[in-house]
Amino acid sequence: MKIGFIGIGVMGESMARHLMAGGHELTVYSRTKAKAEALLSEGAAWADDAGACAAGQDAVITIVGFPKDVEQVYLGADGILENAKTGAYLIDMTTTSPALWEGIAQDAAARGLHPLDAPVSGGDTGARNATLSIMVGGEEADFNACASIFACMGKNIVHTGKAGTGQHTKMANQIAIAGAVAGVAEAIRYGEVCGLDTTNMLSCISAGAAGSWQMSNNGPKMISGDFAPAFFIKHFIKDMGIAAQEATAHEANLPILDTVLKLYEEMMANGQGDLGTQALIDKYR
Repeated sequence: MKIGFIGIGVMGESMARHLMAGGHELTVYSRTKAKAEALLSEGAAWADDAGACAAGQDAVITIVGFPKDVEQVYLGADGILENAKTGAYLIDMTTTSPALWEGIAQDAAARGLHPLDAPVSGGDTGARNATLSIMVGGEEADFNACASIFACMGKNIVHTGKAGTGQHTKMANQIAIAGAVAGVAEAIRYGEVCGLDTTNMLSCISAGAAGSWQMSNNGPKMISGDFAPAFFIKHFIKDMGIAAQEATAHEANLPILDTVLKLYEEMMANGQGDLGTQALIDKYR
């Protein structure tokens, strides 16, 4: 297929590369062209804005930073909705507001376009290895039509229901991570203050009921002080903030989410927003 790909970041570059390896013809756009240079050298074409990237494509994929960025690339005269050809598939893989996407999807469908919200989980490692979990909301026929696209980037690919349900599923994912990453940080800090060999401790408890992806992957990084971002704190705050807003709108009380969000917001205020989420251990220390 001819695909427009918008957003060349920590995950987007690898995802775009897998699509090219899968035989798809890519046109790319990013606010910073330098981030796309490697893909351009490998055969991708460049577009000067989101609308130009969407024009004439069979599908358009977006993975940008924040809800305001989603609005910017989809709406307006130079946006995707005004420039995508009738019948094109619009796949937003950003983690964004479910309510925002539902509005965009309704507008897109009225124009004869096929919108899918398809946020991902797995971080930069999943993007590099094409093992992302992809949660897809939208019409089932559209999901099926894009199966070959998703298969280039992920392994656990699930149709979650109508438009917006992919985003709601990702919110549930982020809520679960909030508790898990904080639990690992607390366990490590407890081990430190009690004089344990924390590497030994993790090897003991990770094989039992306490084991988790966060413990196996971010636990060792917490111990070693490796805070390089596979997933930025600033983006996790964005995700948790959306989840908290949705919880409030649906009258759900989520005290663990609220607590972890506050901890990360304090780190953000302390200038730590560009660190990886595993840097939460620094808050405990």
